[in-house]
Amino acid sequence: MNKVLNNVDEAIRDINDGATIMLGGFGLCGIPENSIAALVKKGVKHLTCISNNAGVDDFGIGLLLKTRQVKKMIASYVGENAEFERQLLSGELEVELIPQGTLATRCMAAGYGMPAVFTPAGVGTEVAEGKETREFDGKTYLMEHAFDSDFAIVKAWKGDTHGNLIFKDTARNFNPLMAMAGKITIAEVEELVPAGELDPNHIHTPGIYVHRIFQGANYEKRIEQRTIRKS
Repeated sequence: MNKVLNNVDEAIRDINDGATIMLGGFGLCGIPENSIAALVKKGVKHLTCISNNAGVDDFGIGLLLKTRQVKKMIASYVGENAEFERQLLSGELEVELIPQGTLATRCMAAGYGMPAVFTPAGVGTEVAEGKETREFDGKTYLMEHAFDSDFAIVKAWKGDTHGNLIFKDTARNFNPLMAMAGKITIAEVEELVPAGELDPNHIHTPGIYVHRIFQGANYEKRIEQRTIRKS
């Protein structure tokens, strides 16, 4: 099976209106910038986006929010995006906030083929509303369903033609989990090498999870909050 595609437009060709998409990244690290730009250009609408955070106003998922392409946002942190806040308060955007650990666990459950997991996070709060709880050894747990996403889009530092991926530093937080979870996983990479060139001991995501891969370009690699010492 040839997983290598020539460009981002080929990779996202069948992402259509109403799709549920997982988008890798942590803060502004490891954002699939090329794929998001291509989705904006394609103009697909009514998307459900699952991501750790919602980007900022002019970068990451913030670009899709700006063009009103997102119907529902599922995330654990949304504090850096003024347009997100405006759409939420005006009722234009449906939002599901999830504890960060629960978000990660629901990704893993999807990758492992588990329909649901039990966690104490969120018990007794708004997070638990409408969800089943069970007691184990005298402690109450909340049942959380595995994510059901049509696509997962991730960004890696290096990848090979078999789809094996290596992530760099903070970009490793959510990208590998989401790569496991999508029905179709699309990986954009800074450097694409022939199969066999990556050290197997350094691979974070095995190629079995990746269906499409392409080499991206022109990455900005923004810093979310830059703090420096005064001279």
